[in-house]
Amino acid sequence: MTLEQRSQKPAFAWGALVFAALQQWQFWAVAGVLLLLFGLCWWLRKRSQQPEISHEEESSSSSTELEEEESEGEDSDDYERCLLSSITKRIRSSVKGMANRRQVVEEVVSDLLTVLQERLSNSFFPVLQPAIGVGSAFEGWSPHGRDAVYRLLVPIKPPRGHAFHLELGAAGEMPAKNCVCMDLECTCTRDQGVENVLCFLHQPEEGLSRNQVLSFLGTLCTGSYLDVEKIARWFQKLVRSAWREMPQSHLYTMKVLPSSRSCKLRLTNASGRSLFIEMMFGVQRGDSDIFLSSQTAEAIFTPSTIWAESYAVAEMKFFRHVARQAPRDTSHLKCLQLSAHTLVGTGFSTYTLKTIVMHLLNTIPLSSWRRRELLMRLQDTMWYLHGCLEEKRLDHFFFGNENMPEDIVLPLDIQTAKPINLFQYLVHDPTAHTKALHEFSVLQDQLIRLVFYSL
Repeated sequence: MTLEQRSQKPAFAWGALVFAALQQWQFWAVAGVLLLLFGLCWWLRKRSQQPEISHEEESSSSSTELEEEESEGEDSDDYERCLLSSITKRIRSSVKGMANRRQVVEEVVSDLLTVLQERLSNSFFPVLQPAIGVGSAFEGWSPHGRDAVYRLLVPIKPPRGHAFHLELGAAGEMPAKNCVCMDLECTCTRDQGVENVLCFLHQPEEGLSRNQVLSFLGTLCTGSYLDVEKIARWFQKLVRSAWREMPQSHLYTMKVLPSSRSCKLRLTNASGRSLFIEMMFGVQRGDSDIFLSSQTAEAIFTPSTIWAESYAVAEMKFFRHVARQAPRDTSHLKCLQLSAHTLVGTGFSTYTLKTIVMHLLNTIPLSSWRRRELLMRLQDTMWYLHGCLEEKRLDHFFFGNENMPEDIVLPLDIQTAKPINLFQYLVHDPTAHTKALHEFSVLQDQLIRLVFYSL
């Protein structure tokens, strides 16, 4: 079934969700709310079915009716605003606080990388590029509120005299089998205007340069391949030594947390509140928005020379594109955040919901994502997930997707690839499929509780 066909089906019925709620002890509380909703629907339907009045009556009372209709319309709008405000009121404060903390994180990481870049400027270690904020905290919908982890991708480029050669595995292969090979590069003619430039490829007899090359390879590589775990240890050591030079060192106590494939920091201020930051490392695929990243799924063992293909930057750019194109009161982030809150106790990941919402944003006009349509979009999200579970298929958002914004740059092999099924494991595992359908029932029940508790 195509995405367009799915989007044309009736929205997932809230009646089904309410039926599940009947089994809960909150039934009478839910019933009271539903009574108000049904009353509103009955009143609106009654208004729409009233017989037309005569032309004479219409002309004699037009001004009075106009005033009444305007008043009734305002009452209806007030009711909807009150209803939706009660659902999202707790989200607003968390989103505002998240934006403030995000700004702090960006300043800290920017200053930190500036210090490290100065220290490494005359070395033969990788060149650190400006960090790119990725993930839910930077996209504006993290379900974790104050405890959100602010993740940033730090692109690295090879030092002078070296080049990164990417050895890519099959598209969508799990676990990933991408490697970054370190090659020597001739600089004999490239930097003729620069004095005392050594070419490691053609001047290996230069003792000092050879020792520096060997130091780099031994510190950050296994054989000729970049080693994620060695890079993480090297970077963590740099951060510890550089923190004393940071202006924020007077405001926060910094601790490097254990991590084998990234650099995790906890910053604690004088009042005891903490910020959690994770810096991952990435090697860019050409000029695209796709990176080979040090981040991998925690449940899967990954050799230290293997790099996972990351779409996090492309996802961040997609949400920025939506923000530029959408009306001011668009509720897609609220929809995503509310849905993500219901995942506790289920096997569904936030990435699954994120993929679904991205598909819906690419299908449903952005004008239909206003705040007043929030409940309908929540319905669509649940229905879409249920349909994917029944079909045992959820397409990756980027592979073979022809409806992609122009400002998102994808490698040609991803553009032309066949869609990758993120639910492929359900096809071959009936037990997992049965469990997933059961967990969907838990998910919809938790969504009911969340929505009506907010009311």
